[in-house]
Amino acid sequence: MADGTLPRVSSYPPSSPAQPTTLRQRLAGLRGPAVPPRPLDARALAALAVNPGCGRRALLDGAGVDKTALATALGSPASFGQSQFAIVRGNSFEAKVKGDGGAELLRLVHAHLAPAAEPPGSPGAAALVPDLTAAGPEGRAARTALALREATAAGRDTGAWTLLDHPMLALEVAGSPAYLEPDAVVVHPDGRWTVVEIKSFPMIDGAADAAKVGAAARQAAVYVLALEKTAAKLPGAEVGHTVLLVCPKDFSNLPTAAPVDIRRERSVTRRQLDRLTRVEELAAALPEGLSFDPATRTPEELVEAVSAVDAAYAPECLAACELAFHCRDRARAADQVTALGRSVRGELGALTTVEAALTAASGAGCAGDPTAAALHRAARLRAEALELAAAARPPHPAPETPACPC
Repeated sequence: MADGTLPRVSSYPPSSPAQPTTLRQRLAGLRGPAVPPRPLDARALAALAVNPGCGRRALLDGAGVDKTALATALGSPASFGQSQFAIVRGNSFEAKVKGDGGAELLRLVHAHLAPAAEPPGSPGAAALVPDLTAAGPEGRAARTALALREATAAGRDTGAWTLLDHPMLALEVAGSPAYLEPDAVVVHPDGRWTVVEIKSFPMIDGAADAAKVGAAARQAAVYVLALEKTAAKLPGAEVGHTVLLVCPKDFSNLPTAAPVDIRRERSVTRRQLDRLTRVEELAAALPEGLSFDPATRTPEELVEAVSAVDAAYAPECLAACELAFHCRDRARAADQVTALGRSVRGELGALTTVEAALTAASGAGCAGDPTAAALHRAARLRAEALELAAAARPPHPAPETPACPC
């Protein structure tokens, strides 16, 4: 330098411009850097498709947040789910159905869905059960795709049946990958793929509980959508829209089955999943530093974090979402009509609070609102009906004085 001194040299490397935060890093920050992501399953996706307007569930599921732990930290723990006894019974029944190389399961598929084909296990139609083990969900999904390709080719060439036991399927939901594991997928000799759902609830006289069958159909529809992504890349492959539901027969532990057409559930599920807001859009709208990690945030901070994401509560959420009790309490505190059900919310139109609906029923609502006018008319008719009923009711006779016991 001009004064003869040496220039000062820093021992630190030159600072680089801040790198943009990737979506994976953003989601990791939301659930907690040390918290592993909770994988999405078909049950969660089916419930998510039923309520696609709930950005809160879409974000939490997309980020892999443990909603059970979050609900407990919020003071509204979830109270639904299978008991340990039901889980053990279901696992035992599934092992029985898949025993002996899946012979009984393949027999049921042949009897109910392909009676004209050669029976599996006969000399002209071998029964194959490929090994699907691999490292991680991505590896298992790739191994499943390869097994499906090989099974489709084997069916065309040799007439073989193939049973895929707990395959791994990949499906992108709202910009976030989901890995799904159906009970079984059977590849027919003609190249058709069939989803098999094994449930532990009984099928009595050939019929099962309608609500449980409907839930199984919605869950199977998610598997079918994932399989269709793979089938689109394989010539000759076709995904059947009739799944096989396998349940215990009557009150025994013997398996029986029934085909279930899930075309309607598949269409509804695909349309609803397509409507979901992408996870990156939901995450971008949140303030920096927000987290849903119960280990690092106080209950008050968690309440504030959850409230930052819009929810669409409905009473049906109580049977499908871990945060349903928290969302119900918030909906009631805000006097929202959504707490009364989607049908009531749809009928009330612009009247979004219970107080607004009661005001309209009293006649003080907007005169130009047809919903308010209909409510006021219904309230008048109800009052008139109660008056007529009271007038027609005979007066109560005076109680008789009991006789003197003396």
